[in-house]
Parts: sequence; structure tokens; C-alpha cells
Amino acid sequence: MFGPWEVIMFGSLLWIWLVPYVWLAVCLMVIASKTGTPNGWFAFIPILNLYLLCKVAGHSGWWMLAILFVPLLDIIVTIWFWVDIAKRRNQQAWLGILMIIPIANLIIPGILAFSDGTGQSGRG
Repeated sequence: MFGPWEVIMFGSLLWIWLVPYVWLAVCLMVIASKTGTPNGWFAFIPILNLYLLCKVAGHSGWWMLAILFVPLLDIIVTIWFWVDIAKRRNQQAWLGILMIIPIANLIIPGILAFSDGTGQSGRG
């Protein structure tokens, strides 16, 4: 059996993973809704959320394979897609580039999801 410290550690690690996952899924679902992308609920399913990310960015779902299976290219493609999502939400493109920064990657999806989309031209 597990002792009390193991249960506390497991519970803590679960929350450290679960809360950001749900937050990002909600943000991606809202962004999908605001961009008119169908099947926003895909955001909550682990592999389908990458497919939804591709579709929200306006690209083919086949890019999901590059994100899943090609090391280093996955980082570049994901940042590229977040830049395109920022443009589709009429926000500054550099917001997508900030997704590479650890704490910013929890804030930027919220900005893109819950802002009114009246940022500057999105070409910045």
C-alpha cells in the first residue's frame, strides 16, 4: 500500500499536470469556437487536440504527424501554428512566438481565447 507521503506526492503531481491541461484545452476549445473550427471538444482528447491545433491554425491535419514524430520540428511547427492562430484572432503574431516561454505558454492561450480579437493588424 501507499503511505501518506506517496499519496500527497501523487496528488500534487496530478494537480500540477491536470490543471494546466484542462486550462489549455478550454482555451483551445474557445479559440476553435471563435474561429469557426468544428469539433472544439477535440481539445480535451490527447492526440486529437494536436489535430484541432492544426485545423484552428488553418493548416492540414496531416501536420499533426510532424508534431508527433519529428523531434525539433515539432517545436517549430507548433510555434508557427500559434503565430497563425494569433493572426486569425486579430492579435499580434509575436504572441505565438511567446509560446516557447514556459510561463507565457499558459497565459497566451488565455489571451487568444478570451480577448475580443481587436488587437492591431496581427502582422507584428
